[in-house]
This record gives sequence, C-alpha cells and structure tokens, in this order.
Amino acid sequence: MPGVFISLDGVDGGGKSTQVRLLSDYLKSLGHEVLTFRDPGGTKLGEALREILLHRQEIALTATAEMLLYMASRAELVAECIRPALAQGKTVITDRFLLANVVYQGCAGGLDAAELWRVGEIATGGLQPDMTIVLDLAVERAFTRIERGLDRLESRGVEYMEKVRQGFLQQVAHLDNRAVVVDANAEIEAIHVRIRSVIDELLKSKQLSVS
Repeated sequence: MPGVFISLDGVDGGGKSTQVRLLSDYLKSLGHEVLTFRDPGGTKLGEALREILLHRQEIALTATAEMLLYMASRAELVAECIRPALAQGKTVITDRFLLANVVYQGCAGGLDAAELWRVGEIATGGLQPDMTIVLDLAVERAFTRIERGLDRLESRGVEYMEKVRQGFLQQVAHLDNRAVVVDANAEIEAIHVRIRSVIDELLKSKQLSVS
C-alpha cells in the first residue's frame, strides 16, 4: 500500500494521546495527509463496542468475549477507515492496534498470545503497522498520570498492569524491526524527538520525504 501506517501503544498513562497529536502535527508539517484513530473506536460499531469494553463494567465479559469484541472493532476500523486511507496514500496513526489485544487479553488476561496473533491476522486481513511505537513507563508512575476515572482494564490493578507492561516488552519481538520501545519517563518534547527520529528513518526506508 502507498500510505504509511503507524501505531502508538503501551500501558495506560504513558502519554499516547499526547504523542499521537504531536506526531500528527509533525507529519502534517512534512506535507502528509494524516488521519488518526483510536482502537477500539473510529467507527460507529467501534465506538459502541468501546463503550461496552471500557465503561460498561456492569456487563460481565469473559476473557474470550472481551478479546473478540476488540477484534470486531478492529476489523471494522481496518475495513472502513484504515485500508481505504492507505490506498489513497494517506498516513494513518492509531492509538493502539493488535499488539494491545495480544498483551491485555493474552499476556495479562490468560489467553494464549500466539492464538491471539492468529485471530488478529483474520480480523485485520493481515494488515500490520509499518511501525509500532511502544511507550514504556513504570506502572506505579503510569497510574499517577491517569486523571480521569479508571476504566474496566485499569480497574484490574497494579499486578494486572505490570503483566501488561511486561507483555509489551516481550511481544514487540513478534513485530521484528517494525516496533520500537521508547522510554516514556522523559519530558514530552524529548519523547516526541525520539519518536520523530524513528519515523524519519521509516519514511526514508519508504523513500518518502522527511524535509
């Protein structure tokens, strides 16, 4: 596909939303037409499922049901938004993608991570980001950064979130050279500069201008 697909991931409180915005602004300054999406979300189905998955805690979900709802949201996001945008040469940035599903419901949730990668292959039609940026931050510090109320996943506590953090560090290997771990303890601008350097290299490899 002619477009560029980037995802940002990591534990909640790691600063993904801020870095998505800064990266979007940077790429727009280079002349890219940028679209940003959150996963789950981004479509009518995705937003409805997001509400259930994160905020309707009175609705009980088994780990398998939870995983499949995330996959359904992602399948619609890929088909309705991401693939068409990439086919038009646009740059897509997502706040989370398949890696998060593998980590939250697999590594931390008890499902088999390898099986989740295979289900994800079906849900996305084999689409993976050109680059995944994982923002790594100690769980205790990450929780102090969450100013809103805790969602369903965050409410599972520090032990669960530590499994999430370690899961990210383990599972990035599955993405080979298409994933980079960035220290999220640094200042916001320093993190942005590091992410920019990674994306500049990606653009060069795709023979796209970075100036």
